[in-house]
Amino acid sequence: MDWYEKLNQYFPIVEMKSKEHMETLLKERSDIYHKDEGPNHIMMYVELDNFIFIDYLLVSNKARGQRLGHKLLEKLKQKRKPIILEVEPINYEDSDTEKRLRFYKREGFEHAQSIGYTRRSLATKEMNSMEILYWAPNNESEDMIYDAMKKTYNMIHTYKDQHFYGESYQPVEEVLTFNQEPENENLLDSL
Repeated sequence: MDWYEKLNQYFPIVEMKSKEHMETLLKERSDIYHKDEGPNHIMMYVELDNFIFIDYLLVSNKARGQRLGHKLLEKLKQKRKPIILEVEPINYEDSDTEKRLRFYKREGFEHAQSIGYTRRSLATKEMNSMEILYWAPNNESEDMIYDAMKKTYNMIHTYKDQHFYGESYQPVEEVLTFNQEPENENLLDSL
């Protein structure tokens, strides 16, 4: 099974980019879009001068408990840049969502409560909400994280979307919101 099939089996369809989209990013945006792959993991990430965005992180079931996820994150943390990622809200019918959030909390990630993220899936046409988590080595603000998310959305998520999907994702202003007085509770507090 190739790397894309592994990701596709694990991540919901509403979160997946097409294989062509990801391969094109790896080829045409190889300066910023990277794949770290081993026998028990796949990590797709974006690295810019002032932040890292983890697009996908998968550790195989047989390697769970061996601290592989921790080691992969440590490698990125050594760059001393904020690390940002999107996660599904807790779904009590899917125990992996809570385990994933507990893992990121243990790794020092914070919930960006001021940032809202909802977009329509081009695959299913459903609205899909995600939560933004971040690790801030220099106490970077949620304003900075929000700007980094907008940049990621425009440079990566919507890269040649019309070509790959026959239609475009919504503009960033409709997908990402910033609220100085967050209404969301901190989803990591309850863990």
